[in-house]
Amino acid sequence: MAKVRIKRAKIHFCDEEINAALEVIKSGRYVKGPNVSAFEEEFAKFVGTKHAVAVNSGTSALIAALLAAGVKRGDEVITTPFTFMATGNAILIAGGKPVLVDIDEDSMNIDPGAVKKAVTPKTKAIMPVHLYGQSADMDPILEVATEKDLIIVEDAAQAVGAKYKGDSCGTFGDINCFSFYPTKNMTVCGDGGMITTDNPELYEKSIMYRDAGRKKGDIERSYVPGYNFRLSELHAAIGRAQLKHVKKWNEERRQIATWYDKYLSGTKELILPEEMEYAYHIYHLYSPRAQRRDQLLKFLEQNGVEAGTHYPIPLHVQETFKHLGYGRGDFPKSEKAADMQISLPVYPGLKEKDIQYVAEQIKKFYKK
Repeated sequence: MAKVRIKRAKIHFCDEEINAALEVIKSGRYVKGPNVSAFEEEFAKFVGTKHAVAVNSGTSALIAALLAAGVKRGDEVITTPFTFMATGNAILIAGGKPVLVDIDEDSMNIDPGAVKKAVTPKTKAIMPVHLYGQSADMDPILEVATEKDLIIVEDAAQAVGAKYKGDSCGTFGDINCFSFYPTKNMTVCGDGGMITTDNPELYEKSIMYRDAGRKKGDIERSYVPGYNFRLSELHAAIGRAQLKHVKKWNEERRQIATWYDKYLSGTKELILPEEMEYAYHIYHLYSPRAQRRDQLLKFLEQNGVEAGTHYPIPLHVQETFKHLGYGRGDFPKSEKAADMQISLPVYPGLKEKDIQYVAEQIKKFYKK
C-alpha cells in the first residue's frame, strides 16, 4: 500500500480552539455553563433563527427534534433512503415510521414530487436531508407541508452555512438539526449537534428532551421522559471558536470543488456533482458518481489518495429498516447513486496541486 499523500478528511483547528478548551478545563465547570449558552446564541444568530439548543450529537438533535414535534407511535415521517442511517434511526427511536421516497437524480436530494405522492392521513412530518452540503429544493416541500398541515424537520447535519435561495439551511423547517461530527465543515472536536427553531414551544420541548425532561431553570421536576443529550462546556467552547471561521472554510471548500470541476471535466466515466441554481453548496463532500467505483477506490488508495463512499447501502436495504417492507428495486435512483457515489478529499488546506494529483490518478485509472 502506498504512503498516504492526500488524506480523506482532516480536522481544521488552531490555537484558538486549544486555548478555549484549556480555559474550560481550568475553570472546573464542564456542563451547563456559559459556553453552551453562548454557543447557542451565536449559532442561532449565524443561522438566522430565534432559538438554538446544543446537544451531544446530530443524531440526538434529530431524536429530540422529532419528540419535541410530537412524533409518536404510528406517525409517518417522509424522508429519503439515500442518507446516513441516523436519519431513519431517529424516526424509529421517536416512535415514528419512516416513509421513504426516491431522490432527484441531479441533486441527489429528496424528490419533492415523490414527497407529495407519499402523504397519507398518517403523515406527521417531512424530513428533508441537505445531502453533502447542498440544500434540498425546499419551496415545493414547504407547499406540501402547508397544504397538508405537516411539520418539517430539516436534517441539516451536513449543511452548516449552506443556503437555499439566499437563506440558511436550518431556517425553513419548524425545527431543524445540525451535526458537528469531526469531519463536518465545523466541529467541536468530538460529537456534537444543534437544534434550531423559531417556535418557542418547540424550543422549550427540545430543552426538556435534552435534559432529563427538565425545563430551563427548573432542575427538580421532570415534565417529559427526557434524555441526557447535553453538550459539554469543553465541546461548546471549541464550537464557538470554530464557528468564527466556518464561512471562510466553506469558501475554501467551494474553491476546491471548482478545481475538481476543472480537472475532471470531460471524464466521461464520471458524473460530476451539480450545484443547483437555488443552492449555495458548501461541499461537506465532493461526490461525483463513478463507473467501477469500488475498483477506483482501490486504485486511489494504491496511489496515496484516501477516498470513501456516502452511502453505499440505502436505508431500504439496511437490516434496521427491513420491517418497513421495502426491497431492492423500490428506489432505483437512490440505488444507482449508492452504487456509484465516491467521496473525494475536500477540506481546508488542500492546494490546487493536490486536486490536480487526485484528478490525474482518476484519469489514469480510466485509461487502463
